[in-house]
Amino acid sequence: MERRPLRVLVVDDNESVRRSICQILDSQTDIEVICQAVDGADALNQARQHHPDLVLLDITMPTMNGLDAARILKREFPAMHVVIVSQHDSRGFQWAALAAGASGYVVKSNAAQDLLPEVRRIQNLRMSA
Repeated sequence: MERRPLRVLVVDDNESVRRSICQILDSQTDIEVICQAVDGADALNQARQHHPDLVLLDITMPTMNGLDAARILKREFPAMHVVIVSQHDSRGFQWAALAAGASGYVVKSNAAQDLLPEVRRIQNLRMSA
């Protein structure tokens, strides 16, 4: 039996960052970017409509930041995984992300090498659940 692709929502207010993340993910046959959002409020709307397996969230965005969006997503969709993809490379932000319900944290400057391994880790968590 073939498994369905991991369905991902990519959230960042910077279009070029979203595009770069989508390119990394689109290179994989078992990962599907099903929608994108420009801020936390848009992420909530997209998640409610499309029910992704994984949400990749920036922290610093207008309207609603990624940490607030992560808290709401985890409250509404406990099985949905959230990974923060942020420019902030500090333990404080990493701890805040985990406290908000994120399953992981990737620094944008390292995304080219760290994003896919983190997404694969989430896939493995889902398969073992």
